Amino acid sequence: MLTDHSYNPDVLSCIANLSSDEVFTPPELVNQMLDLLPQELFRDKSSTFLDPACKSGVFLREIAKRLDIGLESQIPDRQKRIDHIFTKQLFGLAITRLTSLLSRRSLYCSKAANGKYSVCSQFKSESGNIHYTRIEHTWQNGRCLFCGASQKAYDRSVELESHAYSFIHTENPEDLFKMKFDVIIGNPPYQIGADGSTRDIPIYNDFVEKSKKLAPRFLCMIIPSRWMASGLGLADFRKSMLSDRRIRFLVDFPDASEVFPSVEIKGGVCYFLWDRDYNGDCNSTIIRGQDIVGPFARNLNEYDIFVRDNRALSILHKVQNLKEPSIIRILSVDKEFGWTSNFAGFDDTESENSIPLYYIRKTKRGVGWIRRDEVTKSSHLIDTYKVLIPAAGSDGGKRIPDYVLGKPLIASNPSVCTQSYLFFSVKTEEEAISLESYLRTRFFRFLVSLRKITQHATRSSYTWVPIQEWNKTWSDKMLYTKYSLSPEDVAYIESRITSMDLADA
Repeated sequence: MLTDHSYNPDVLSCIANLSSDEVFTPPELVNQMLDLLPQELFRDKSSTFLDPACKSGVFLREIAKRLDIGLESQIPDRQKRIDHIFTKQLFGLAITRLTSLLSRRSLYCSKAANGKYSVCSQFKSESGNIHYTRIEHTWQNGRCLFCGASQKAYDRSVELESHAYSFIHTENPEDLFKMKFDVIIGNPPYQIGADGSTRDIPIYNDFVEKSKKLAPRFLCMIIPSRWMASGLGLADFRKSMLSDRRIRFLVDFPDASEVFPSVEIKGGVCYFLWDRDYNGDCNSTIIRGQDIVGPFARNLNEYDIFVRDNRALSILHKVQNLKEPSIIRILSVDKEFGWTSNFAGFDDTESENSIPLYYIRKTKRGVGWIRRDEVTKSSHLIDTYKVLIPAAGSDGGKRIPDYVLGKPLIASNPSVCTQSYLFFSVKTEEEAISLESYLRTRFFRFLVSLRKITQHATRSSYTWVPIQEWNKTWSDKMLYTKYSLSPEDVAYIESRITSMDLADA
């Protein structure tokens, strides 16, 4: 067996493939992001760069490589050039003490910037321009005022990391370095526990907003794509991003494993370039393996959420041209009858005055029994025909073709259900049968998929689905004809959405 001894793998590529609470960025991806920037920045010895969330130091390292080449004619002496780049142009804030050491080792070739083996000869301190200062959360009513972290989970001894990131735990991030930056770039932490281990809240949005507050010429970050359509507490951030005409480029990966192979990030990831002096449409690209669609000029603010694939827009426009009411007018709200998915206060057998209760437990569907007088919320919906649809489906288009939603189920009249289901209410069994045929179509699930970016389909996911007349068995062929979809439209839908017969239960 021959061995290629010339192969020297990048340690940061290896680190990026490790499963970790902190998502490390592969060098290849960093360079794709750097390619979005005006390349003259790397030939300007006055340009400055900040990574506000250093983990491995890969962003600063790859920038240093470009500056080293770009400034060669201006600063011919290699050592003087390196000293200038590291002391005057590259700055970082590490997110933990360990990542500060790793970042300095990656950038300066020494964990101490002023150490014996450092490639920079001008630093007086060990930290150089990669700073880490342990700070504490600011607690109020059990949560951090800045990031929302749980005091129960993160009020720790000094032996443990506080995960109170300096860049977002201040009202004045400009005071951290007391200078302006041409470029802020990085891969910020994505979330932090708000209620111990039971719930996480996003914090990447805080890094984006704080960066904008510094008014750099350019801002480039890779973040989860959930902000486009959903995400806990992201409504204001989504509105801000969609209305921001300074976003020049947006590159979206619905399957995050194509970027971070060993880390699950539901809904995918994206990176963007924000240009302070730009005012126009965004050049949007979506990437699935070898399938690269775009860039297309997009008005991000066309809808209240972002339609990720430009090819879907023409279909949506055709559907909306008929100006039909949304099907959400007959759709239940979350937890309509008041019971969460883990509700267990029902009987396994039928008794006098009991009604069926539909639930899902550990992915298995079941039917229990509960007395009518125990239904204290939305009791007026007990005596209706219902078409149940599981609240959880596929993972936001990661798998293509996708089934999007679990199989619908016609519930008996009377009946109730737990939070595991949303349901559509109609008056007769015949209407329920017609409605259920509609839910099974590719057309229906395609329109849901445009607003469903993670596993759960909330009520708002159905906003763009038009209501129909419930007097026939609906098929995709009928719907394609009704909405004047072209052969290309049909081919696109059927390439993205699988037959319901193949869907998971």
